[in-house]
This record gives sequence, structure tokens and C-alpha cells, in this order.
Amino acid sequence: MPDSPLPPLGDGRRAVESWLDQLVTENRFTIAVVFPLVGAVSLYASARGWLPDPLAFNPWFILAGVLVMRLPLVAGLAPLFDRRAALAIGLLTIYAFGIELLGVTTGWPYGAFEYGIDLGPMLLDKVPIGLPVFFFPLVLNSYLLGLLLLGDRARSAAIRLPAVIALVLAMDLVLDPAAVSLGFWTYDAGGWYYGVPWSNYAGWVLSATISVGLFDLAFDGKRLLSRLRSCGFMLDDLVSFVILWGAINAAFGNWIPLLIAVGFGAGLLATDRFDFDVRETIPGVAWLRARAGGER
Repeated sequence: MPDSPLPPLGDGRRAVESWLDQLVTENRFTIAVVFPLVGAVSLYASARGWLPDPLAFNPWFILAGVLVMRLPLVAGLAPLFDRRAALAIGLLTIYAFGIELLGVTTGWPYGAFEYGIDLGPMLLDKVPIGLPVFFFPLVLNSYLLGLLLLGDRARSAAIRLPAVIALVLAMDLVLDPAAVSLGFWTYDAGGWYYGVPWSNYAGWVLSATISVGLFDLAFDGKRLLSRLRSCGFMLDDLVSFVILWGAINAAFGNWIPLLIAVGFGAGLLATDRFDFDVRETIPGVAWLRARAGGER
């Protein structure tokens, strides 16, 4: 990615937020498109046994790639993060680890499952330490997309909650079949939907409900919506999701999940979230254009 100079030491929070905005803005195509495409190819090659052991499903490569793809979400929310948000996110972190530990040990509420590959350091040898990095965006991207699609109707919790739950379930209808196909995890009893049991989606209704409540607590609705509407890259992590998991589902012939991923892409288009100029964000293209302009 092109270099964005780090803010000087001693500069305040606003300088860091400005630096993050600049970093993401200058590298949108790399973050939102190149990284998920490379991830899809490497994960599929790993599942097929085409990569040597040091590279196949390397947990540190996976985690690093995921963290890069999360940058737009982090930068977008950074100006809104305060003590209230920290408390709510802390509670959600506790919940995420707790429900995952419960699921791994008892099979409730998602159905009996086990991890099939190394996803990095494990909490109590059962749950990846990096779980929040994987868990939060699934719900948060649904929450943000729901706010944009619903418009003024999002002010009503009676409308917002079921809409976001439906989006979370739709995202998991894309994610889980691809993850099972890759061998990330397996369900002991299999399932009716690409090896995923119905109980998994019942569990996600519970998790989505709790997450929406905590996100409502974490962020002031008016400020969040204002930032979401003004920050063009805030849903770029969802762009990455569509590309990464859509491509993997396509590679394995999971056509229903692929169609749902395309539906998310249509939602992003409807909210004008594919608004970056590719010519300006592909590494080297801006430099070449500037050089060509200078030689005229």
C-alpha cells in the first residue's frame, strides 16, 4: 500500500483519526478488493492442498489479512468511540467469547461444531483469541447497512432490530457454507444447508439481538448515521466480505450463498458504497497518471 506518513508523536486523537482516514482513503481499492481477492485465492489453494505447509492456512497470514480489511470499519467508527462505546464493546466481547465457549463445549446454541484449522492462539484451548475480529464485523456491517437501507425508518427499534437480524442471518448464509467448505469448522451432525444445521441460524438470532442492543447503547444514533453518510469507505469491509466469501462460494459451487453475496453487493450499490475511483486507488496508477500529465 502507498505510504501515509504517521502522525507526529504527541499529536492528539484527532491527528490519529485523520491519519487513519487518509490511510484508508488512499488505499481503498487495495484494502477492499485486492486483499480479499488474494485471501480467496490463498484459502482455496490451501483447502485444495496446493500450498506448502508453512503457507497453507497460515493463521498469522489470515489474521493479518483480516485486520487490514477491518481498517475501514475501525477508521469509520474511531471518531464516535467514547467510554460508552468502550463499555458496550467490552460487554459484547465478553458475550462473544462466552457464547463461543458454550457452543464449543455444549453444542448450544449454534449446534455441535469444532474448529478444523488453526486460527491462531486459543482461549482455554477452545476459542480463537482473535474471535472479536471475526465476530463483530458480521453484525456491525449488517447494522450499518441496515441503517442506510432503512433511512428514517431505522429510528424505530421495532423496525431496526428485525431488519438487522435478517441481514446478519443473510451474511451467515454466505459465510458458514464457505467456511465449512474450506474446513474452517465442521458441524458434528452436518446440516441441511451446505453442511450447516438450522440451529446455527437460531443461535445467530440470539447473538444478533444482543449485539444490536449493545450497538444501540454504544453509539449515538444521529452521530453514527451522520458519520456513515459522510464517510464513503465506512462499509468497505462489507465490500471485502462480498468479494472474499462470494469468490470462495463460487469456487466450491455453493450457488445459493453466492447469490446472497451478490444481493449484498446490490445493496452496497444501492447505497452508493462502490463510490471509489479505481484509477486513483490502484497502487501505482495515480503515480503513472501524474507522471503522464507532467510529461505533456
